This record gives sequence, C-alpha cells and structure tokens, in this order.
Amino acid sequence: MRSAVKRTRAREAIVAMVADHGAGEALPSEHELCEALGISRPTLRAAVDELVDEGVLIRRAGRGTFTGPSKVAQPLAPTAAVGNSFRVPLSEGLWESRTLVFERGSAGARLARALGVSPSEPLVKVERLRIVNGAPLAVERIHVPDKYVPGITGDDFQSGSFYQLLHSRYGITMARAAQSIEATVTDERESEFLEVPAHSPALLFDVTTKDMRDRVIEYTRAVYRGDRYRIDSDLVFSSG
Repeated sequence: MRSAVKRTRAREAIVAMVADHGAGEALPSEHELCEALGISRPTLRAAVDELVDEGVLIRRAGRGTFTGPSKVAQPLAPTAAVGNSFRVPLSEGLWESRTLVFERGSAGARLARALGVSPSEPLVKVERLRIVNGAPLAVERIHVPDKYVPGITGDDFQSGSFYQLLHSRYGITMARAAQSIEATVTDERESEFLEVPAHSPALLFDVTTKDMRDRVIEYTRAVYRGDRYRIDSDLVFSSG
C-alpha cells in the first residue's frame, strides 16, 4: 500500500514537472529524480511506465525520458458558411497533408447510404495522413461523388483547404456538417502511419457534409491519435 501511495505521489510530481516543460524536453536523470522525490528507482520506474503508456512521457533508447508532444486542441463548435467559404473552428499548429491512396470506384452499399447515392455511383476515394507541426496526427478517409469534382487528383488533397478548392474550382460552397465522435483503437495500418503501437487509443470522427443546395458532397471517417488530440467545448447554462 505504501509503495502505491509513493508511486501516486511520484506520478503527480512528474506530471507537475511536465507542465513546466515544453514538448520534447528531457527530464532529469533517474538518480536526480529519485533524490528530488525521495523515492526508490523501482517506484520511480513504475510511475514513469504509467505516464509513458498514457503518452505523457516518451522513452528514447540510450537518450533518456522526454516530455510527450503537446495535444492539438480543437474547439467543439457548430460549423458554418461565412461569406463565400465554409469555415470550421481553427485548431492549433501547422497542418499538412500527405495523400496515401487516391482512387475512383463505385460507392457500394455502405457509402451509398452515407452519401445518399446509388451503390453504382462513381466516387473519388482518398486516404490521407494529416500532419501537425511535423508529427502524424490522423488518418482521414474521404469520399466524394466523382460528378462533383471532375479532374481532381491526389495532389489536390495535399495542399490548401479542400473546402476552399471545392468553392474556387467547382463552385461548391459547403453549408453544414453532421459529425459524430467515438472512442476507438488504431488498426495495424493506422498505427504504422501514426507511429503508435497497434491498438492504441484513438478518436473516430464520422462526418457528412452538405453544400448550400443541400447535396451531400463529402463523407469522411477519420482516426485521430488519442494521445495528441483534444476537443474543447464551452457550455452555457440557462437560468431555468
């Protein structure tokens, strides 16, 4: 019991220490931490192991223990059309994209239901890796009826905003989106691209987006790393 209490206190002290450090900074050595916290090495290692599993800390072979990457924060708020472009709340960091798969094919039953088209409808199907501040964050799978985006290529999904491209090239202004979020784990393919162990905690986003003419333009399923992504929301309480 006493060792569990010491481990918990050590964990809390390390978390407080991490809060004062930037992402990717080295922690003091085991000897220094044990001295500062007044604990044994086994107790320290048990506390550090827990924080490594949670993504708070990162071990690098032969180099030591470092603070984990900071989480990307996404405000949870309604999407909206503003002027002539579709806007979503901005999240932190420098966002980049890398197209992993680009193909055209028929919708099939499941995607047909999501997009409100026939199963034989030709779709553009894109899988891309979303990268923030140089580190992989999400794998997105985007589906768009081909008739809305003639001539689009895989490169078009790697630069700039997809919604801005839809407006400027195809005259499509997005109006609203229905989004659901649930907990999941990464599969082996996702884990490889996201650089996390297989079956790591993640968030699954399921998004259907319509334009100003109430047409379903896009259906996307995206898997975000659970250790690097955070959703923020503001709650307003009524007086009733």
